[in-house]
Amino acid sequence: MRETNCRIVGLQAVSARAVTVASAALLAGSLLLAPAAGATGSADLGSADSASVDSASTDSGSVDTLSADLGSAAKESLTVVPEIPGPPQSTHAEATRYDADFPGSVPPGVNDFGCKPTAAHPNPVILAHGTDATAYSDYSAIGPRLKADGYCVFAVNYGGKQAGKRFGTEDMNTSAAQVAAFVERVRTSTGAAKVDLVGYSQGATVTRMFVNRLGGAAVVDKWVGIASPTYGGVFYGLVNVANVVPGSMGLIGAVMGKAYEQQVQGSDWLNALNAGGDTVPGVSYTTIGTEYDEMIQPYTNIALRDPGARNILIQDSCAQNKTGHMNMVYDQYTMGLVSQALDPSAPAPRCESVPLGTGMLQMMIASNSSS
Repeated sequence: MRETNCRIVGLQAVSARAVTVASAALLAGSLLLAPAAGATGSADLGSADSASVDSASTDSGSVDTLSADLGSAAKESLTVVPEIPGPPQSTHAEATRYDADFPGSVPPGVNDFGCKPTAAHPNPVILAHGTDATAYSDYSAIGPRLKADGYCVFAVNYGGKQAGKRFGTEDMNTSAAQVAAFVERVRTSTGAAKVDLVGYSQGATVTRMFVNRLGGAAVVDKWVGIASPTYGGVFYGLVNVANVVPGSMGLIGAVMGKAYEQQVQGSDWLNALNAGGDTVPGVSYTTIGTEYDEMIQPYTNIALRDPGARNILIQDSCAQNKTGHMNMVYDQYTMGLVSQALDPSAPAPRCESVPLGTGMLQMMIASNSSS
């Protein structure tokens, strides 16, 4: 990625769940722009095994042989397969509002377990949502698009609190194991030898943990990360401020969910995941980032640094597109780049102007009104 001055819109939202703790509130302005979502009307996968990133093997063996530790984190983390078809959405805010009103929704065409891959697209595509979100809130544009392109498309809601109202907040070790279990279900249903993974924000890191540390490389062909917190972020320096207060990071995890503290720059979790290389052989990796990312700063932390990775910065090929983190999964150019990452023969996306801050105010309103 090229080095440029990062011009990021300063729109932030603070969640009521964090204002009770001063150090947590420092981070909430950047972190809690993610949508709140529901989780009823869905099929329960059960509590997946929790696997430690420190002890998981980096070998590309079968995920069936994954040795996992059933601990308290697994018991506290919920994973469900959404089953209620909802309409496609054109903005993140609209998807967030719909999801709050109709929890358990899934993007149209996604999670059709009768789907059989074609010769043109032999790998099912599995979508992994971001923090404090669901498959519907994050993928109600990309999911239908990929389905229309001829893919079998699937998505799971992972890492939720037992109350079932939000996902992607709990321990990311457990979430990666939940993704592993879902991948096996998809492979069994479709008969596919391998799958492709598309992860947005935390979903990119959770799926990469599965690929790199839980044997997922044996069953994954392509990994695509949208706005991936590969090396975390400092969130306008708020992480540095929080670090001054002893124990504040642990308090953030306790109040807001373990996944929040695991995604900050320099976290033990990210350091362990990236130790010895942030990629493994046999998998094609693609990151898609924007220099205007309002969540991950510096934005260069999105890029992978080891062999097998292609790092795409939107502004390198479309300078007038100033989309930010929260808009990326509903940005037409970004979606076109995802299609090309999965299939190089896909048409090049059309470069059009996207104003700085697109969708941010609407997401602030939608996220807080649906929390």
